[in-house]
Amino acid sequence: MSSEEALGSTLSHWLSFNWLLLPFVMLLVTLVAAFIVVFVLLLYMISPLISPKPLKLNGAHVVVTGGSSGIGKCIAMECYKHGAFITLVARDEHKLVQAKKEVEKCAINDKQVVLCISVDVSKGYNQVESVIKQAQEKLGPVDMLVNCAGMSISGTFEEVGVDSFKKLMEVNYLGSVYPTRAVITTMKERRMGRIMFVSSQAGLIGLFGYTAYSPSKFALRGLAEALQMEMKPYNIYVTVAYPPDTDTPGFAEENKTKPLETRLISETSGVCQPEQVAKVVVKDALQGNFTSAVGPDGYMLSALTCGMSPVTSITEGLQQIVTMGLFRTIALFYLGSFDSIVRHCMIQREQSKAADKRE
Repeated sequence: MSSEEALGSTLSHWLSFNWLLLPFVMLLVTLVAAFIVVFVLLLYMISPLISPKPLKLNGAHVVVTGGSSGIGKCIAMECYKHGAFITLVARDEHKLVQAKKEVEKCAINDKQVVLCISVDVSKGYNQVESVIKQAQEKLGPVDMLVNCAGMSISGTFEEVGVDSFKKLMEVNYLGSVYPTRAVITTMKERRMGRIMFVSSQAGLIGLFGYTAYSPSKFALRGLAEALQMEMKPYNIYVTVAYPPDTDTPGFAEENKTKPLETRLISETSGVCQPEQVAKVVVKDALQGNFTSAVGPDGYMLSALTCGMSPVTSITEGLQQIVTMGLFRTIALFYLGSFDSIVRHCMIQREQSKAADKRE
């Protein structure tokens, strides 16, 4: 037998052998596919069983810090529409009175009450603890705390005053720690409660001009993750909200001093209305969701940066696993665009300086 005949015979036997194996391979593929489908369906079925029971706001006591304007005021209004009793906490008494009138217009029954307390939640724990006790004596135990007091200072790292780094950590971070500490003991005793920290999309990604602001918002996530692990056995659920740029008085004030690079990068995602943000974050908090994101950009960022964050359901975890690679690819394009904006602005600035020197 020639070598060609031998090779042909070998190929013939190999092909016939593989044709015999084909049904087994097809069966194996079918079984694997069926297993995956059943597994996913099973996860979807048991997912509601491990999710927290939604909190009902009708008759509940909700405390909102930073509640005199912007997102905080809209969250208070949204909760009031669900029948909650509201305590508004902020520094400016005049704004508090105005906010109280707006919130009261959203009442669904004549039993609801809006209480206003003027205090700076960043100045010391004892003051905050005192006003929380005052609120609980009048409206009962706190069922949900919304930490919305905050501020923003933007500018390049060397331009932002050193005191501003301290101030932002006091307001944005400690201003959330103190109220949370004041309500947590009672919530544990009652085995129920919701705590919301209003962070920012700048608390998921560090951006040009936010070297002072972003760290103060990133810190809230670390606090929330550790706190959730402690509180979950007590049926207390923590939510971190990451709203995008929102049309509020604080945002308008920030824009007055925002660097060009920061403004151009921010414009890539647009501006939301506070009422829209409030509806989303209140719904997530009532459901006990750990992460609350607004809009497609917010969802992508929160899924992309989920890391070791807790999940409320297996479904949520599966979605993060499936989308991670795609979102990372998209994110690389965004990062490239941001770097391009920064480089372009730097070149323009240097050219302008050179032109001024020639003149």
